[in-house]
Amino acid sequence: MLKALKSIYARSEPAKAYSLLSPALILVILVMLIPLTLMLSFSFFTQTSFTEINYSFTVQRYIDFFQKNLLVSLLIKSIKISFLVTLITLLTAYPVCYYIAFYVKKNKMLWLVLLTLPFWTSYLLRVFSWKIILGTKGVINSSLINVGLLNEPLTFLMYSETAVIITLTHAWAAFALLPLYVSLDKIDFSLIEAGRDLGLSRFEVFWKITLPLSLPGIIGAILIIFIPTVGDYVTPALLGGTDGRMLSNMIQGYFGKINNIPLGAASATIMLFTVAIVTIAVSYSTKKLSQRMS
Repeated sequence: MLKALKSIYARSEPAKAYSLLSPALILVILVMLIPLTLMLSFSFFTQTSFTEINYSFTVQRYIDFFQKNLLVSLLIKSIKISFLVTLITLLTAYPVCYYIAFYVKKNKMLWLVLLTLPFWTSYLLRVFSWKIILGTKGVINSSLINVGLLNEPLTFLMYSETAVIITLTHAWAAFALLPLYVSLDKIDFSLIEAGRDLGLSRFEVFWKITLPLSLPGIIGAILIIFIPTVGDYVTPALLGGTDGRMLSNMIQGYFGKINNIPLGAASATIMLFTVAIVTIAVSYSTKKLSQRMS
């Protein structure tokens, strides 16, 4: 029997591939699949008291979610904030990666290291640094007041959606730089030169050649930024205040002080499926756009 298995393994390429994937698959099952299954299971239960849960199957928690206007509005706000963070990050990171890929001739890796250097520090330290910068007595307000442009500090910079968007954009910028740079750096420059030789303007070369060929990096950056920022609760908790609160903060409360684990699990499940649907829609739309542009 053992010899037969060895013979099958020796002749089967898929078997060899799965054997190499097995450690990663086991890790995914342990740290992702099992927790997600438990979360989904608890979303169909009922919290009867502070310490007791009724394990009878029910979909009432999902009904409760959509009946609570606060939870629905927080879900929409979370999607909106993550969308804005993703958009702003792409608009700021893409030109930088474009410059490094096409105009920097030497020490490109040094440029990338210098750009990602601020992100070597702790995430919490960077969040607290933005708290100092955006505060009423922070760097921005103090500078504007000292030069006479303001008489009183700007209150919308701190404990608001603005603060959350700025901080998340800075926090996740490094994760957008690498996929964007790789996709741009792999573009054959002779294609760009051919476009110019054919009489295309710089904008037409970018729109018809560079942008379509760099779309895989754009899609990768969108996925890397959008998915985790929807579920971020540290930044809204520290900088968002009441106006910048996201659904993840309510979910954290349901699993914590509020102690309504089934409703928290249902809220997390709904957010998970919503993010999956939005991500698939964005990826599909981007691929269709790529096909049309090419």
